[in-house]
Amino acid sequence: MAGSENAFFAMMSRMKYIERWALMRNSARENISEHSLEVAIIAHALAIIGNVRLGKNYNPEHIAMLGVYHDCTEIITGDMPTPVKYNNEVISKAYKEIEAEAASRIIGLLPDDLREYYKCYFGGEKDKEALKLVKAADKLSAFVKCIEEEKAGNREFVRAKVSVMDSIKEMECNEADIFCKEFLGAYGKTLDEL
Repeated sequence: MAGSENAFFAMMSRMKYIERWALMRNSARENISEHSLEVAIIAHALAIIGNVRLGKNYNPEHIAMLGVYHDCTEIITGDMPTPVKYNNEVISKAYKEIEAEAASRIIGLLPDDLREYYKCYFGGEKDKEALKLVKAADKLSAFVKCIEEEKAGNREFVRAKVSVMDSIKEMECNEADIFCKEFLGAYGKTLDEL
């Protein structure tokens, strides 16, 4: 049974080796495994907020799983820093093609009869609203990282914090706005204050 065709889960376990924020000095390192868990938790919360507060009909568990897998292609590509990834249209387009190839390669590590169940997590999701929640959760997770670094006295993330919050506001995602208003403030507190 050993072989690359069934190496999907072994490959996923390598998420813990891919560090984020490579261009910035970090007081606490973060890998994509940790980040993906946080994105999944926040995306799940955004879906529930949408259902309860905004009358939406999201599938919170599915959206959470989209969050779990949202960055797993970085196992192959590495974490491309945002200023580089979105520097210009040519780089962005090339990176999207690289990501698509990485997704195809990772899906190919599953047995044929399981691939269909995972395709949605690797670029096959059609629900734009679900993808928007995951993107918002990704940005919220980045903002949380900025808060944590600021709390640790690291000024390296000051501009990133402003930039990330601006991008959250630009999304016009009501669920994210509610999360920011009601939950974001607690991230700046110490354990005793919580």
